[in-house]
Amino acid sequence: MAESTESSIVVNAPAAHVLDVIADLARYPEWAGDVKKVEILAEDGDGWPDQARLYFDAGVIKDACLFDYDWDVVEDGTGAVSWTLVEASTLRAMDGIYTLSAIPEGTAVTYRLTVELMIPMLGLLRRKAEKAIVDTALRSLKSRVEG
Repeated sequence: MAESTESSIVVNAPAAHVLDVIADLARYPEWAGDVKKVEILAEDGDGWPDQARLYFDAGVIKDACLFDYDWDVVEDGTGAVSWTLVEASTLRAMDGIYTLSAIPEGTAVTYRLTVELMIPMLGLLRRKAEKAIVDTALRSLKSRVEG
């Protein structure tokens, strides 16, 4: 079983606002540098994306990935948004979760990611790539929300 990489950041905004940015997958190419294109394929009854295809170009990872999403959040925006890789050509797994918690300074956002390539990669290199993806995503999310 693959190990995951986790990191956290504080965003100076209410959780509901952070969640709105996370949920707007179609706009990821505007702020998530490695995401080049997004296609929303299905939404649930509340308008949350259930399934989407994201096109990545992140150096080592260049792929069109189909994800299923799960929105375990409450009205104030706290909770968790998770995704599971359904289909890709170079990845065996790319599963992640954003966890949002309200704190006095705004919102604590924790991002956990597991990436497993089809081709073997040393664990150290894989974890380093995961760490770079997670840290960049959190900084970009913070910048987008606070921007």
